[in-house]
Amino acid sequence: MQKSKVIVPQAARRCAMVAAMARTETESLAARLATEADLPALAALMELAIGENLKPFLDPAQIAASHKIMGLDTALIADATYFVVEAECRIAGCGGWSRRATLYGGDHTAGRDAALLDPARDAARVRAMYTHPDFVRRGVGSLILALCEAAAAAEGFRRLELAATLSGEPLYRRRGFVEIERFEDGGVPLVRMGKTIGARR
Repeated sequence: MQKSKVIVPQAARRCAMVAAMARTETESLAARLATEADLPALAALMELAIGENLKPFLDPAQIAASHKIMGLDTALIADATYFVVEAECRIAGCGGWSRRATLYGGDHTAGRDAALLDPARDAARVRAMYTHPDFVRRGVGSLILALCEAAAAAEGFRRLELAATLSGEPLYRRRGFVEIERFEDGGVPLVRMGKTIGARR
């Protein structure tokens, strides 16, 4: 069973510190907040993840269109709500949450809305989830979702919403998200999903 070690410092961790963490028979995952220094690596990872992870679900034209509606949203890093997951001294994945109205898309995507959400009535957003193809199905996405849920709940949000790709939909269902609606953007199929969080047990 994979063991995930969560670390969320204000500054980026160095590879030497990641390598020094306790390891299991598989690997440990270390999570931290993304910084501006991560931007080039994050952009490259997103391009690779879109191009490779969507291949079983979309045709080439849909993958090309996905690059136009997905990608890096630097506001998430500025808001300190975006996480990087590291393994084997490299970035294995990234993703985050947002207290702003934009549901999906990068800096280049039309229709973004930076309005702040009201935790009392609005759902926080889960945003820009990407896993390096070498690390799919190794716990990266689940770790990021757990971090997002905890952080949003700490700010008073009781629900999360996201726009899932077809490749990400199975993970979100396993993590308790339910379908709200299916729609397309530029010919790319997406699924709006939601989840109630913060309920006392």
